[in-house]
Amino acid sequence: MKSPRRVVVTGLGAVTPLGNNVSAFWNNLIQGKSGAAPITRFDASRFKTKFACEVKELDLLQHFEKQEIRKIDPFTQYALISSTEAIKDSNLDVDKVDKTRVGVIWGSGNGGFYTFQQEVMEYAKGDGTPRFNPYFIPKVIVDIASGWISMKYGFMGLNFTTVSACATSTTAIIDAMNYIRWNKADVIITGGSEAAVNEAGIGGFGALKALSTRNEEPHAASRPFDVGRDGFVMGEGGGALVLEAYDHAIARGARIYAEVAGGGMSADAYHLTATHPEGAGAMLGMRWALEDAELKPADVDYLNPHATSTPVGDESEMKAVSKFFGDHISKLQISATKSATGHLLGGAGAIEAIICIKTIHEGVMPATINTTNIDPTLPQGLNIITGAAKKQIVNVAMSNTFGFGGHNATAVFRRV
Repeated sequence: MKSPRRVVVTGLGAVTPLGNNVSAFWNNLIQGKSGAAPITRFDASRFKTKFACEVKELDLLQHFEKQEIRKIDPFTQYALISSTEAIKDSNLDVDKVDKTRVGVIWGSGNGGFYTFQQEVMEYAKGDGTPRFNPYFIPKVIVDIASGWISMKYGFMGLNFTTVSACATSTTAIIDAMNYIRWNKADVIITGGSEAAVNEAGIGGFGALKALSTRNEEPHAASRPFDVGRDGFVMGEGGGALVLEAYDHAIARGARIYAEVAGGGMSADAYHLTATHPEGAGAMLGMRWALEDAELKPADVDYLNPHATSTPVGDESEMKAVSKFFGDHISKLQISATKSATGHLLGGAGAIEAIICIKTIHEGVMPATINTTNIDPTLPQGLNIITGAAKKQIVNVAMSNTFGFGGHNATAVFRRV
């Protein structure tokens, strides 16, 4: 039996509330900026939460023909824009590569949520006569982003979409890693995107009491681990990674950002929306990810936790982290970047994977912004980066993502 192939990252792309490419996103993140502001997508004056982390100043006409835009929901727009950047960044020659060996595994928790809402609202306003956009279904289905990416470039390899709520794009990355390991592809475009800043998204999560209502200071509303945290801030956007077999990347002289060293997925089997109070599933995911990477807890330098800024979620995750890492907890650097980006739901794992990869490549870790008074009920000894970004060599970085339904996914990245 052949040994599994090593898998590396050779390209990155992003559309986020902090910038519409990786460079802008990373620079604003390191500078400690917040992507949160009053909602502009719709009139939120009657909603309990009136702010979100929206994608800003994105000129779609720079990326699509005018007639294309009406065919593509925003979640797919973010997927196409970020994947295009990642492919360009990888210097992959799409005209010369064997396209039957290039796949796409893309994640989204909600798919064309915006389009579905708009079409149904328009129908409800009418006289009952069914008048729907002929592209309604192709815009809404959750797998359409991976289809668009493959059609744009002619990639004929494996192609599908993962759905595991807020763990979705980490699940996609782990799947992509495994399919390359198993020699089912040489290159896979992976990541995730979401566009849920709309009436249904804000209203629905608001009804669950999951969102912050700190309307007077939205920029400071997402404050993971802080004693005053009151819920997450909705975000939108997408992140893309080009994953490639190490031997394939070396053969074409590609620049390598990091290795995808391992992944672990588990279930809480506990509650529809709440995490396990002791973080049982989270611990399993972290354990299996490190076992897959053939690493130990003491090898991990940086953790980007799920840490959405909810009272219950942050506590259960940190219980799991503290127990899992044991004596190493005082050395483990932790920063919760949803404090700056908001929570991109199914797209969160992709941009947080990019953050982990950048910490390895750049030697700097972003701070948890807005957190000024760490909750004393959290486990003691946590080394949470606050205030300003911190310079440090990072050899191994870990990303945690958890989703409604009890889905957990942890990815581990390593310096090459």
